[in-house]
Amino acid sequence: MSDELIPDFVEAIPLPAVLVDQSERLIGANGVARAMFGQNIVGRHFATLLRQPQIIEAIEKSLSTKDPAETRFLSNDGAQDTTFVVHCRYVRGIGAVQGGAVVVSFTDVTHLEQANQMRRDFVANVSHELRTPLTALMGFIETLRGPARDDTAARDRFLEIMDGEASRMNRLVGDLLSLNRVESEERVRPKEELDLTAQITSTIHSLRPLANDAGVVLNLDAPETPVAVMGDADQMRQVFTNLIENAIKYGGSGRRVDIKLTERERDVAVRGPSARIQVIDHGPGIDPVHLPRLTERFYRADSHRSRELGGTGLGLAIVKHIINRHRGRMRVESELGQGTTFTVILPR
Repeated sequence: MSDELIPDFVEAIPLPAVLVDQSERLIGANGVARAMFGQNIVGRHFATLLRQPQIIEAIEKSLSTKDPAETRFLSNDGAQDTTFVVHCRYVRGIGAVQGGAVVVSFTDVTHLEQANQMRRDFVANVSHELRTPLTALMGFIETLRGPARDDTAARDRFLEIMDGEASRMNRLVGDLLSLNRVESEERVRPKEELDLTAQITSTIHSLRPLANDAGVVLNLDAPETPVAVMGDADQMRQVFTNLIENAIKYGGSGRRVDIKLTERERDVAVRGPSARIQVIDHGPGIDPVHLPRLTERFYRADSHRSRELGGTGLGLAIVKHIINRHRGRMRVESELGQGTTFTVILPR
């Protein structure tokens, strides 16, 4: 290949790519690579540009043996750490004294690394959440078989605790199955009409005993006429149950939870007519630092209190996926000492 064709040859590669010849200098770089490493990189020794030992070793190996080589390049784009798979392929007859050169291309696999990390974190969190009650159960079983075998009072107390831990595991497994189900259905938009007024009224009725036990009054402000959206009745009931139950548990110190249902003819959030459901508590509120992460799996603003109240850390993640399936939006507003408002916006 004529050296005059090198710029066009490298530019034709859709990935960031540079060309290193036997002089160990860059004899070509496409626009994507120059944007990544700098505009004036042609002519530089590759080791001054790609300083990571594994890349230097891969390029040197490919120049020497003429065999393909592969490695990884770790970088940072200013916003996050990035990972690239680096491929080295030898091309004959170009470069210094026509001695051949190595094409070094970079494939961005950051999104795959992030997905793998999320999977690892998820497995670790599930293992931790299950191990804690399992450890407690195993300890109580061992005690009941030994020192507390004939102690009626201790046996009854331990069995009650064991029942609570087993229920906690059952809730976690149920939420995991629910999360898996809503994620698998997220791209399938519901096709049945749903009356939000009736659905919210029914949910409030089922949660009133919990509210009464907590000394919380549930107030509903909704139109008397039906408010219809396309929705999955079971999933939307899960959304309302989760949000109102959380408001009772975590904002119940305000002694009142307001649920408001309103309609809008034009809503920027969904680019058309909408129904807005607000669940407003008047409790201690949530520190703003937690708000962006509330819908992450297993994220808890107050870990100790959440576990104490039986939370699995998956409820709001499930809510987020259900709302996504309905092509809706969810917003959270909170001020310490002023309570919290969860707003669900659904297209009509």
